[in-house]
Amino acid sequence: MIDETEIRRRLEADAHSCYQWSNGPDTVYPAHAHSYRKLLYCLKGSIRFDLVDRGASQELGPGDRLDLAPGTRHSAVVGRQGVTCLEGQAREGGA
Repeated sequence: MIDETEIRRRLEADAHSCYQWSNGPDTVYPAHAHSYRKLLYCLKGSIRFDLVDRGASQELGPGDRLDLAPGTRHSAVVGRQGVTCLEGQAREGGA
């Protein structure tokens, strides 16, 4: 079992504007990008991020982290059990 308090501490050390969100099973996010470096931890369930321009995918489960550079186009599909994630915008010069 993951320690959500520790994950939140780690994210808040590296990022600002942190927030938690959840989605139900099989939710789909269309391709998009952010102007900032996105840091995300999966807390519960699973989600697959497809890195559109790279032709690569990254599956996340509890405790896994995703680090997306600014401008990285990505889409996502939530797993069959739904997902809860914690994300934020990386601090300048952060991990």
